[in-house]
Amino acid sequence: MRHSPTQNGGPNLLVWFPVLGLVLGLLIGSIFSLSVPVRYSRYAAVGILAALDSVLGALRAEMEGTYRNKVFVSGFVSNALLAALLTYMGDRLGVELHLAAIVAFGVRLFNNLAIIRRHLL
Repeated sequence: MRHSPTQNGGPNLLVWFPVLGLVLGLLIGSIFSLSVPVRYSRYAAVGILAALDSVLGALRAEMEGTYRNKVFVSGFVSNALLAALLTYMGDRLGVELHLAAIVAFGVRLFNNLAIIRRHLL
C-alpha cells in the first residue's frame, strides 16, 4: 500500500523526527568531548552507520511518498541489532565480521544518497 507524502493536505511531519534526532545527536557529540573506548569502537561504528542508513532511507521514502514511521523504527532497530550481533560474533570468533555490516551499510548509504540527490535535481 502506498502512502501519500501528505496527510490531510499538509506535509508529513513524522519524517522530520529522524532528521531532528540526527542533527541533535551531531550537535551533542560536537559540544561534549566524549570518547569511545577502543574496545567498543567497532560497535559504535556500525551503530552510527545503521543510524545514518535509517535516516537517509527515511528521507528517500518521504521523497518517494512511501514513508511509514513503523517501517523506519523497525528497520533502525533490526539493522542495529543485526550489525551488533555480527560484530559480537566476529569478536568471539576472531573474524572481522563487522566489515560485512560496514560494507552493506556503506553501499546502502551511497545508494540512498544518490536517489535523494536525483529527487532534488
